[in-house]
Amino acid sequence: MTSNSKNLAGSPAPLVVIDDFCRKVFLAAGTDQETADAATRGMLHGTRYGIDSHGVRLLPHYVRGLTEGRLNPRPQIVLANAFGAVASLDADNGHGALATYTAMEHATRLAGEFGIGAVAIRNSSHFGPAGAYAVDAADRGFIGFAFCNSDSFVRLHDGAMRFHGTNPIACAVPVRNSNPWLFDMATSAVPYNRVQLYRSLSRQLPEGVASDKRGYDTTDPDVADMLAPLGGEFGFKGAGLAGIPEILSAVLTGMKLSFDIAPMPGPDFSKPRGLGAFVIALNPAAFLDIDIFDAAMKRYVDTLRASPAREGFTVLAPGDREWAVAAEREKHGVALDPATVEAFRTLASTYQLVSPV
Repeated sequence: MTSNSKNLAGSPAPLVVIDDFCRKVFLAAGTDQETADAATRGMLHGTRYGIDSHGVRLLPHYVRGLTEGRLNPRPQIVLANAFGAVASLDADNGHGALATYTAMEHATRLAGEFGIGAVAIRNSSHFGPAGAYAVDAADRGFIGFAFCNSDSFVRLHDGAMRFHGTNPIACAVPVRNSNPWLFDMATSAVPYNRVQLYRSLSRQLPEGVASDKRGYDTTDPDVADMLAPLGGEFGFKGAGLAGIPEILSAVLTGMKLSFDIAPMPGPDFSKPRGLGAFVIALNPAAFLDIDIFDAAMKRYVDTLRASPAREGFTVLAPGDREWAVAAEREKHGVALDPATVEAFRTLASTYQLVSPV
C-alpha cells in the first residue's frame, strides 16, 4: 500500500531528514553504529518505496526491544560454520536488518566464488521488508532471495487458529541500466503491520484479508485477530507457500517454528525471540554469458511492460510501483501516519533530539 497525504498527518518530511533522525535515535538508545545504520537502512527501504507498514513506523518498536532486552544493541555477529557455498550466521540476537544485510554480503561473496551462495541466519530478530535484502544482492549484480518466518498470526486455509507467520518471500534480479526486477510478498493476504497501520488511520480493511478470533472474515482492524493466507478462495496456495520460508528459516536453521515464537507486540520485550532467516545469491555469469543474461532480462521486462492492458489500466513489472513511489518521495518527502508522528515526537523528547515531523 502506498500511503498518501489525505490519510497521513502533517507536512511531508524529506527522506534524508527522517533517515538522520532514525540513526540518531538508535545511537541514543545505545546501539553501535553498525546496528543504527543497518536498522535505519532497512526501515527506509520500506518508507522510500511505499511499504509503509514496514517502514519507519517500526522505530519505536525497535527502540523498545533494544532498551528492554529483546534485542542486543551491540551484537557480535559471526559465521557459525561454513561449507563451500553455504554458511550459517549467528546474529547474537541483534537487529534483524544488521544480521540479514551481513548474511547477504556473505552470500554474494560466496556466489562470486561458487556461482551460488546460501546463508542461514540464527538468533536473529524482526528484519522489516524482505525486499531490502534481495535488492541489496541485485545492486551488487546478483539475483537475490530473502526469506523469514515470524510469530504465528496467519490461519491455515479453512483454519481457525494462528499457525504461520506472515512468512515473506522476496526476489530481486538485476536489469542492466535499469532498476532491478523486484518481487516482495507476504504469504498472508496482507502483513500484520498493515492491520496496525489501518488501525492508526481508522480505515476499514479490504475483504478477505483478516479474521476474528473464530477464523471468520472481518474488515474491522480493531476486531482482526489473525490474518488470512494469500489466495482468498484458493488460500491453500498461500498456506503452502508459507511453508517454504518456514522450512528454510526455522527448520533448516534450528530456530523456532512460527507457533513457538513469542508475539512481536509483546507484552514481554525482555527476552530474545530466536528468529531465523535465509538468504540466497545467484551469480548470473556462472550460468551463461552475462551479456546474454542482460539482454534476455531487458527483453523480458520491456515486453512485459509493453504488453496489452485492460482499458484504463497499465501493466507494470514487479518493482515498477515501488520505483515510482521512491521517485515521488525523494522529490517531495513523505507524510507519516498519526501514530508514527506522535511516536517520533515522544522519542525526540526522550533523547533530546529534533523530530522531523
